[in-house]
Amino acid sequence: MNPAAPGGGYNAVWPTMKPRTRISLLTAALLIVSLACDLSIPRAILAQQPEPTTETLFKGVTYERRVTQSPRPMVIHIVTINLQADGIKPFVTPPDNPGEERAVNARTTAEFLEDFDLQLAINGDAFRPWHDYGPMGYEPDAGDPVDPLGLAAHNGEVYSESTSQEIPLHILRTNRVVVGGEVGRVHMTLSGNRLLVNNGSAQPDLGNTPQPRTAVGVNPSGNTLILIVVDGRQDGYSEGMTLTELAALFVELKAYDAVNLDGGGSSTLVVQGSDGQPRVLNSPIHGGLPGNLRPVANHLGFYASKD
Repeated sequence: MNPAAPGGGYNAVWPTMKPRTRISLLTAALLIVSLACDLSIPRAILAQQPEPTTETLFKGVTYERRVTQSPRPMVIHIVTINLQADGIKPFVTPPDNPGEERAVNARTTAEFLEDFDLQLAINGDAFRPWHDYGPMGYEPDAGDPVDPLGLAAHNGEVYSESTSQEIPLHILRTNRVVVGGEVGRVHMTLSGNRLLVNNGSAQPDLGNTPQPRTAVGVNPSGNTLILIVVDGRQDGYSEGMTLTELAALFVELKAYDAVNLDGGGSSTLVVQGSDGQPRVLNSPIHGGLPGNLRPVANHLGFYASKD
């Protein structure tokens, strides 16, 4: 995300923040102090990487977790979805406030999955307003109205208009996916901020700054979707991936086109657990706290069969 934080310093910012934000920040601060002072918790345990794994999550949905120390510690989550498998139905966040400039209310990816009884979900577009107050916290809070930065549509209803800076990811009624361009009448659409792969080739000059990432790729026929979420900003556990590395990974996975979605503290991958509750597969880093989920504007979710 790239909106500018407001000026004025922390003393000017603090009074404008919502009471629930202040309380949550104080709670987070106390937690950090508690962890820092608890010498019985070894630093190595806090940063311990998980084991690699591969599993079938749902019919037509496979999950792979890659873990590496080179070129830096990284935990990479890869979900491959056969869009033609029985029971697969893509779902983009619907508008909460149709016709309004800020058409959706911020919610975490776990809340999105639970609210619509989905089986799998990731975060979507970058959005506004969004402010980083540093140690004093972040806005929006869950429930605040926000506006995605690119083209967004749910069931043919466009609630955020396209911009020249964003790349749309169109999901047609046939479950075929098209990256970029126009498709006539839209069905389910959200947008990314950088084209990573085009016609099977990684794009040049993508940059070499490692960050948490969320991105989506598609095979040449548009019927297989590849979701990648990379954890970052967590020393010794996962320090993030560059866009150049992310594009190379999509090429390795045979993606024909791929687009980068909102990343940083927004990057989240959630599935519905066997108990019906949201199960977060990655380690989000909202507010600098590992495991903390950020309320975001919209999301890409999927209904899937467990049988």
